[in-house]
Amino acid sequence: MAAPDHTTSEPDEIRAEAKGTAQVPLSVLDLVTVGAGRTATDALRTSVKLSRLAEDRGFHRYWVAEHHSMPGVASTSPAVILAHLAAHTTRIRLGSGGVMLPNHAPLVIAEQFGTLEAMAPGRIDLGLGRAPGTDGATAAALRRTDRLNEGADDFPEQLAELTRFLDDDFPPGHPYARIHAVPGPVQATSPGGVQSSHRPPIWLLGSSGFSARLAGTLGLPFAFAHHFSAQNTIPALDLYRESFRPSAVLDSPYALIGVSALATDDEKEARRQIMAAALNTVRLRTGRPGLVPTPEEAEAYEFSPMEREFVDSWNANVIHGTADEVRSGLDDLQKRTGADELMLTAVAHNGDLRLRSYELIADAYGLPTADRPGSGEPQA
Repeated sequence: MAAPDHTTSEPDEIRAEAKGTAQVPLSVLDLVTVGAGRTATDALRTSVKLSRLAEDRGFHRYWVAEHHSMPGVASTSPAVILAHLAAHTTRIRLGSGGVMLPNHAPLVIAEQFGTLEAMAPGRIDLGLGRAPGTDGATAAALRRTDRLNEGADDFPEQLAELTRFLDDDFPPGHPYARIHAVPGPVQATSPGGVQSSHRPPIWLLGSSGFSARLAGTLGLPFAFAHHFSAQNTIPALDLYRESFRPSAVLDSPYALIGVSALATDDEKEARRQIMAAALNTVRLRTGRPGLVPTPEEAEAYEFSPMEREFVDSWNANVIHGTADEVRSGLDDLQKRTGADELMLTAVAHNGDLRLRSYELIADAYGLPTADRPGSGEPQA
């Protein structure tokens, strides 16, 4: 039997075409936020609705991010959430934005995403980060070690190990040569095997230069967290492009950036919502994580001068307002950065407002519409 083709992905699994009047493809990053007075079940139901809306309106991909020990963020288990979303969608690409690889054994991630690929063939992205996605104490509990720097420093080796598990190509004599990630390519080479040898494309995520350089050197697609590290966006993208070496995955660089964007019917409501999200971030950064507060709570909160300075800086990088204002802001950001794709994240206390934001942005760009027969209330 011929050996399976281990080249990682077809070009169109990474590159996408812009739709409507958008300059580049638009995608969704979902943090599965939980507002005060609401439950994780409510947040996950919103995620199902949002994934279906994104699919119907022509957004290219839908990613969820790994976070831990944050009451206002219910995305601790990306693989579990993605399996749920795969059952409620049929076309949109689903992925992690990302899995924090040092928190996990590479074999476990290979098994999880091999399973997702079997559930939704050709629709899964594996985005990887090297940060813990939480505070140091929680990271130590996750990793069962207090040597946290070791995990970040070993990221290239962990990535190489994960890639070999995904491709099932450890060399003879390697301690893991007889270990196989299942579902995976080994099933195609087993007697009677008809399993596809295909596996999800790997993306590297980053908020500084380390992953930018590594992604470029390996010829992988790169996703940058502009939404919380805006000052590093252009330097990181420049470094990625300068470091890029063609690979079996990509012949030229492909970079997306995560962008905080909230469109509302009333510009004042957008301002109220981003202030609530900013208060949530202030509390998180000062060791007081909680649920996303209501706009009323944010309006009543007395920010200290230092907190006010942080909020003003933070909100300066949130594109918000009416649909036309958000579209203009997104277009300007794309021109300044040269990003190949924009991945939008909308943080608001109210899930319905998040849904409305993506509808308004889709309308502003003239994205396609699709009728979904039998669409009822999704179950979390």
